[in-house]
Amino acid sequence: MGKNTILKGTLILTIAGLLTRVIGFFYKIFLSKALGAELLGIYQLVFPVYGVCFTIYASGLQTGISKMVAEEVGYGNHKGAKKVLRAGLFISLTLSCLLSILIYVNAGFIAKKVLLEEACTSSLQILAVVFPFCGVTACINGYYYGLKKTFVPATTQLAEQVIRVIAVYLIAIKIGGGKATATCELAVFGLVIGEIASNIYNIISLAFSKPEREKNTEDSPVCSVNKSDKEYYKGLGIISLPLTGNRLLLSILHSFESIMIPTMLKSSGLSNVEALSVYGILSGMTLPFLMFPSTLTNSLSVLLLPTISEANAKANHSLIAKTVSITIKYSIILGIFSTGLFMSFGSDLGNAVFHEPRAGTYLMILSWLCPFLYMATTLSSIINGLGKAHLTFINSILGSSCRIVIMIVLIPKLGITGYLISQLISQLLITFLDAFVVYRNVHAPFDAVNTILKPGIIAALCSSFFYRFYLFVHSITSFNNIILLLSGCLFSAVTFFILLFITKSIRYGEWKV
Repeated sequence: MGKNTILKGTLILTIAGLLTRVIGFFYKIFLSKALGAELLGIYQLVFPVYGVCFTIYASGLQTGISKMVAEEVGYGNHKGAKKVLRAGLFISLTLSCLLSILIYVNAGFIAKKVLLEEACTSSLQILAVVFPFCGVTACINGYYYGLKKTFVPATTQLAEQVIRVIAVYLIAIKIGGGKATATCELAVFGLVIGEIASNIYNIISLAFSKPEREKNTEDSPVCSVNKSDKEYYKGLGIISLPLTGNRLLLSILHSFESIMIPTMLKSSGLSNVEALSVYGILSGMTLPFLMFPSTLTNSLSVLLLPTISEANAKANHSLIAKTVSITIKYSIILGIFSTGLFMSFGSDLGNAVFHEPRAGTYLMILSWLCPFLYMATTLSSIINGLGKAHLTFINSILGSSCRIVIMIVLIPKLGITGYLISQLISQLLITFLDAFVVYRNVHAPFDAVNTILKPGIIAALCSSFFYRFYLFVHSITSFNNIILLLSGCLFSAVTFFILLFITKSIRYGEWKV
């Protein structure tokens, strides 16, 4: 592995991810105005179904492909890596086509009896069309992740978002007679268009990619066994079936949770419209803000799995320890900075961007999740790479179950505050359990002073100073408020990382693993 494979791959994915998140962020602003909070809540309700189906036909397979391709490449067997991809594509297409038919035919029943919102019927029928395309894209991306080549997956992600936004915006303007009015069906249709276009790009990129040469080096001996196609199907099944089963149960729990939130909010005294509006604000406005910085940790986790898998296959414990140490450190630092930023700027961001005070209030409360949320993403990828995915599954089940129990108890009494409390407690539990598993299996050094103490102090100072500076500039000028806010956040981020370098909390060359 090249010295900077993880760094380069992470940078490519992060840049594409940031661009995607920025576009998606403005898209969410557009949707919140074009749909309104209630319709936005209904639109968000179809995604639990999408998540469950994606888990069945793609999620476990993508991880399995990535892991097996990394192992085959570790042996220098690139033909074997291609066979892994072909096996994955066949399985994914078969499952996704069956699920498309199932969801399309039973959309009315699912909307009325499962989602408890009949208005979702037509949106589910439109969504069902996209499953086979998503499956193919997921498999090809898994193949590239296993090769640690991130350019195609990154640009695929970006292309999907750009095409989706353009399509929805243009159609919304046209059907609205010059005004940007949209429907839930239109928003879902835009997703389908984006996925199909990115899938075509993905397939073309794979078709024209240069074939890899077989390597025979001391650290990467060519595998002496020429496996049959049947063995690749079997190997992929052994890895992906447990992952799919685990993630399916988790996806069902998360879907049940998402469907339950509006229902539980109604039991707290809210009307159906109010409950859907609160859910729309939380899922369509607050969470995109909260998850925006996680682009880095998500990119990192995608590359961690094949890297750790390959190092584990070669029993390279020093590489595993170094990789684990540095990725956990930067995940925590990013989380600490995000907490400080959202605590200071959260309320104003919610007001200025969405013109919704509750979005800012929820963001400030949930900002404490950031260090644990971002670190948990990294930790789970490390555990999966070590071949202990069952432990990630157990920890996630415990966390989700804890969250659902707290929601059932607290939401009827406290309303949305009960949900926010359940999120904080469950994420703490998941992160602690994942950290314990990594600690027991990897002897990686941990520098608390440079990972927690210094970044915490610097984040508090930077966010507080630049927020007050923003308030001062805002009071004496009539400049655009959103631009001022985003400038304040940007200056805070730049100053934060400069000070980390000055105080030697982070150092150049740390990523040369």
